[in-house]
Order: sequence, then structure tokens, then C-alpha cells
Amino acid sequence: MAHPRTKLLFLLCALSYALAAFAGKSYYEILQVPRGASDEQIKRAYRKLALKYHPDKNPGNEEADKRFAEINNAYEVLSDSEKRGIYDRYGEDGLKQHAASGGRGGMGSNLEDFFGMFFGGGQAEEEEKIVKGDDVIVELDATLEDLYMGGTLKVWREKNILKPAPGKRRCNCRNEVYHKQIGPGMFQQMTEQVCEQCQNVKYEREGYFVTVDIEKGMQDGQEVVFYEDGEPIIDGEPGDLKFRIHTAPHDHFRREGNDLHTTVTITLVQALVGFEKTIKHLDDHLVDISSKGITKPKEVRKFKGEGMPLYSSDKKGNLYVTFEVLFPTSLTEDQKAKIKAVLG
Repeated sequence: MAHPRTKLLFLLCALSYALAAFAGKSYYEILQVPRGASDEQIKRAYRKLALKYHPDKNPGNEEADKRFAEINNAYEVLSDSEKRGIYDRYGEDGLKQHAASGGRGGMGSNLEDFFGMFFGGGQAEEEEKIVKGDDVIVELDATLEDLYMGGTLKVWREKNILKPAPGKRRCNCRNEVYHKQIGPGMFQQMTEQVCEQCQNVKYEREGYFVTVDIEKGMQDGQEVVFYEDGEPIIDGEPGDLKFRIHTAPHDHFRREGNDLHTTVTITLVQALVGFEKTIKHLDDHLVDISSKGITKPKEVRKFKGEGMPLYSSDKKGNLYVTFEVLFPTSLTEDQKAKIKAVLG
């Protein structure tokens, strides 16, 4: 058996190597969250920063592009439980070695095996899962005008609110790990549940208005998320409130993805000799749909760039106009003769 001093020296060397791995930049600092942040906190922070530094909102800004890349890299690691565990223990060097080994151990598993020699455990203890309340999903119809120009909707929301109640209760229960010496140079890892005493609570129903921002070009099924505004849960994090956007029916336009469709009725004379005509768009600007040629019944014409705006982009889809030709219900003999004379 190796001398205890030799084991201790080896342990200190391994610890120094592991600590050195944390010398680089912190992914937690990049996402502006604490090291013990929950998955939802990380997701919320990422969404906020990614929107702020997205290249579409910062054209030509190299610093924003760099921050956006750092944010995505940090989120890729911290949103993956396995990668996050390796990063927390061994830093970026540990991630590199993990990737180099094809995700089959490497430095991380070797160090865990080494610590197991001293503390009687295998892999490090998994992070305790934080209990989360139910998500609330609301199907919300938005007008085509709001989806074209952007707008806001006020929605009445009722939910359970936690309020103080008489008495005390066990709370914030967690597993604490400690090591018990069972022999010279030998330790055993032990786990004990520890709870606190907290004020008792009860649920009460309350209502309030939520303002939902409708962004230009949002697609059907896209969600507006209010993090931690779902149903609460005792000794846990509230769920999320999600508004799932749908396009409400419109009197004149029909949406298909990023394109708009509409139908315009013209007379038979206009179909034969041409016409001058405009239609009012969703933001009240006029679109010229005039024609100098013959228009056939059910003919469809495309007007480029007159469709819906693309989400988070300056581009727009197309407008497709279908022409219906209004035929007369009857003709006099004189009218028939004149038409025959003209058309042969």
C-alpha cells in the first residue's frame, strides 16, 4: 500500500491541476448568472443576451458578433448537464479533453476514479434537481395588422399566489455531503438530508393584466415567454407563462408563411382593356395593381416585397393578388351585336 504522504502529495497535485483549469474566462460570467443557477435561469439569461447581441440587431458591429459567439458557446456548455458538470469540475481544459476522448471519460473520469480512492465514491454527486411549477400556455390570436407592424395586447391573467399562513414547516430540504474517516488515510462519503424551518404558506388566487408584445413577422406557433410567471410551487421555482401566437382571420388578406394573398374583383371591360386600381395595405399604404393588358379570370399576379415582414429581418415576403372577373348577368341584342362587331 502506498505511503499516506505519497497519496496526499498526489492529491494536492491533482487538485492544483483541476483548479488551474478554471483560470480561463467563466461561462457563468458571460451569461451573467451565478454558478449555482438553475437551467431555467440559464435559459432566460441566454435568451435576453442573445436578443441583445444578435447580428441582425447589430449589423457591422464586430464586438457584438464576438459577444454573440461567446454567449452561444457558454450556453452550449451550461445547457448540457454532462458538459456543465465537466466544466464545473475541470474547466475548459476538461471540456477539451472530454471532446478529444470522444466523450468517453478522459481527464474527468480519471480524476473521479482518483478521488474515489480516498473518499469511497465513484462519480461526483449529481446536482439536486430544482422543483418547478407548471407552465401555463395561452393560445393568443393576434391581428394581421399587429403582426405586420408590431403591437401590444393586454391579457387578463389569474394565477395562484403564495401567501404567508400560520405555523411553521420543513423547507429548503437538501442533501449535504460530508466525509467520515474510517481508517488511516481512508474516508467514506456520507449523505444526510438537512431541512430548515420556514413560515407556512397558502395559495390565494389573484388577477392582473399582462402586456404581450407582438413583434413584426412573428409566425404561427411562436411563443412569447414570461419566465417564472407560471404556476408557483412551494420550495421551488414557478413555471413559465407562454403565449402561443396565432394569426387571427382578416377581412381582406390571408397569410401563408411570409406571403399575403388577397382577391380583387374587376369588371369584364376592365379585364379586356386594362384598368387603374390601388388597394390599401395593412399599414394603410397603397399598392398599385393597375394593368394595361388583358386579365384572365382567376389570374394571379405577384407583387414582390409587399407581403409580411420576416421575423428579425428587414426583408418581406410577397403579395399575391387573385383577380375575379365580374361578368354581366344579361346583354341586350344591341350590346350583343356591338360585341360581335368588335370581337368578330
